[in-house]
Amino acid sequence: MIRTTGLTKRYGSVRAVDGIDLDVRAGDIYGFVGANGSGKTTTVRMLLGLVLATSGEMQVLGEEMPRRRTNVLPRVGALIENPAAYPNVSGRRNLTLLDAAGPGGSRRTRRTRVDEALEQVGLAGVGRRPVKQYSLGMRQRLGLAAALMRTPELLILDEPTNGLDPQGILEIRELLLGLHARGTTVFLSSHLLAEVEQLCDRVGVLDRGRLVLQDQLSAMQQPTGRVLVRTPDPADAVALLSGVDGATVLKREDQQLVVEHPDPAQLNRLLVEGGVRVGELSPQRMSLEQSVLAATGESADRVPSRTAVTA
Repeated sequence: MIRTTGLTKRYGSVRAVDGIDLDVRAGDIYGFVGANGSGKTTTVRMLLGLVLATSGEMQVLGEEMPRRRTNVLPRVGALIENPAAYPNVSGRRNLTLLDAAGPGGSRRTRRTRVDEALEQVGLAGVGRRPVKQYSLGMRQRLGLAAALMRTPELLILDEPTNGLDPQGILEIRELLLGLHARGTTVFLSSHLLAEVEQLCDRVGVLDRGRLVLQDQLSAMQQPTGRVLVRTPDPADAVALLSGVDGATVLKREDQQLVVEHPDPAQLNRLLVEGGVRVGELSPQRMSLEQSVLAATGESADRVPSRTAVTA
């Protein structure tokens, strides 16, 4: 769906994007993550032909970009940063004008497609209201509606939940999962690691213009070598494990223990045979945030996420 080789964008002596090799496959929900200013939006603009690359090659939907953009763009839905709109006309009218201006939209189905897009993003009740009366979150929804107007094969989204409240974020997440289930490939650029972790199956990490990590999300969530234990007998568990070689209780919080032990099955047996009731026992895994911080090194403090370690 998206493939780049050595994609580079320089502004004078500054390399905003530095030789990245993206590999987004059909059927992916691909999370493109990095701190603000890492080059995500510049990359998205190059993919859509809005900014010319300094060097490198890229293909979108199997076509060379930007040379074949007239073939590609009608099959792509896109939302980049803060979506533009005519403030003095309604959201419905904005979508109508946008569809009429673009290639490939059928006039006969335009009204239906506008209605469906507004319904999908939760704006059906305010579609006739002037956009100047919309909140930031409503404008973001309108931009997403524009991206969905022609049932795209590929969605390229840059911070699509910007300005949305938690309920709005949940609704957009469910919408994207539904579109993906119907065959749409999603490329999601975001700095919200918690949201990417819940939505995406593959992730690329951009740091100061360089792609420092690209893999399946599951591969990034490797076991840490520690075990999470939930028990109604935490004090008994701590006392029992204090006399066991190779077992160290690293943290106790209410009824949850974090235990360093090489074999979760053996640990479970030790606890049960020692009379400790075990409600849950599972290997602790790295969060996406931990993987990103490990990959970005010195710039780790620039990643604004507070995703907790989860089992």
